[in-house]
Amino acid sequence: MKVTGERRYALLLAARDSDYVKKVYGGYFNVFVAAFGEEGERWDLFRVVDGEFPALTDLHKYDGFVISGSPHDAYGNDRWILKLCFLLQTLDAMEKKVLGICFGHQVLCRSLGGKVGRACGGWDIGLRKVKIEKDLLVHVEEIEEIPSSLSIIECHQDEVYEVPMGADVIAFSEKTGVEMFGIGQHILGIQGHPEYTKDILFNLVDRLLNNNSIKREFAEKAKIGLEMAEPDRKSWGKICRNFLKTTPRFTFSW
Repeated sequence: MKVTGERRYALLLAARDSDYVKKVYGGYFNVFVAAFGEEGERWDLFRVVDGEFPALTDLHKYDGFVISGSPHDAYGNDRWILKLCFLLQTLDAMEKKVLGICFGHQVLCRSLGGKVGRACGGWDIGLRKVKIEKDLLVHVEEIEEIPSSLSIIECHQDEVYEVPMGADVIAFSEKTGVEMFGIGQHILGIQGHPEYTKDILFNLVDRLLNNNSIKREFAEKAKIGLEMAEPDRKSWGKICRNFLKTTPRFTFSW
């Protein structure tokens, strides 16, 4: 799936497509474009987990970049992770829009001087209510339409310990101290998964249970929580789309 047009975005995919997502959605790329894309745009896919990166000379062609979640640790030293860190540092220097989701949130933080690691409270899987400091959402138009607390799908066992210098903590929850952080108008990290639908998480919970990453009681509790409430996907979509579409005051030409 590719949306073509004037604005151009890149998805930096840090995870391989699951069988379920391939069968139901055609891959994670389609999930992200459905959540954040709009008509009149072009989205390109780079499977960074497999070493596929945009050329440095092409970075200026993009209006924004999105980094996906991943089963890998953002503090790992795999070659592709280190290369991704360098790319993110370059994009920050260019003041390009960069949106990091889950692993993307963590690796973005690491790249820019923050600290990440294994979550002190263990896995967070299911629906989580996060408190938002609305006055720090500088990129969102019609901010009054965004509630001060939103529910989001979570699936992570790592977290941000310390945000980079100059960053603002925009959202937090009772489980995680940094649910969202931002730097100026061009960097935004979100710990949860605004792109996920409930069925994607149900399948992921089953896979984590089957490979003994989580216990059955924990898995069932996460599923029950999902069945009882809905994530605020519309509001999260507005936050993410507004961030990607708002032009920063200053831009750098490569």
